[in-house]
Amino acid sequence: MRLLAAVTAMCLAGMSIAATAPKAEDIAKTVKIMPLGDSITAAPGCWRALLWKKLQDSGMNNTDFVGSQPGHKCGFDYDSENEGHSGFKATSIATKKQLPPWLKKAGPDIVMMHLGTNDMWRKGSPKKTIKAFSTLVKQMRKNNPNMVILVAQIIPMNPSDCKGCSKVARQLNRAIAKWAPTKSTKKSPITVVDCFTGFDTGKDTKDGVHPNKSGDKKLAECWFEPLSAAIKQVGGREEESRCKCEPEM
Repeated sequence: MRLLAAVTAMCLAGMSIAATAPKAEDIAKTVKIMPLGDSITAAPGCWRALLWKKLQDSGMNNTDFVGSQPGHKCGFDYDSENEGHSGFKATSIATKKQLPPWLKKAGPDIVMMHLGTNDMWRKGSPKKTIKAFSTLVKQMRKNNPNMVILVAQIIPMNPSDCKGCSKVARQLNRAIAKWAPTKSTKKSPITVVDCFTGFDTGKDTKDGVHPNKSGDKKLAECWFEPLSAAIKQVGGREEESRCKCEPEM
């Protein structure tokens, strides 16, 4: 009753909830977030744990990380569920329609996707990978028409068994930057997250691909602000739906 009275009072005062981003502590809705990717998302790194902690420390306690994978230990308790699958390619996930059942079970509001590394590693093309991204976006929106989508420009890669990987990873990232605006909508926005810039395969990876401790910190940093904004956006929609204020006369 107190909540209903407060919401009614705001509406009568002519407040525009949609025009003002809600504070983290005022967001009531639990926002479900699916980290989607390959082994960089899955394990053995701890960037998801560090990201979760940064969200908690900033007051965003209304999150629920979701996925079929349980995660692993990182020295402290954290919400470890994710949809990271070691060795998986974006093209395979798309063509085999693996994503829809994951989405159906988890029901995310936000998908944060870091995919394409294995596609490039296995001599896939940026063009085919981008086509797979389009398919995955369609599958996300079929599950949730209001899905908020974060797509990473993948971290640099320079594995010893792939001399051309560094070049094609850059090509893929350029393609992602061009592709995302063509698929983004007001209802289901796509935000490109730059996880490439400032990342050094020599200093920030174990093997030219998978992040080490410094790489984990950089991955957590690259995701934090875009994900925080996405969480507030989802929370803002919830507030707006609870209070459809009449325009001032």
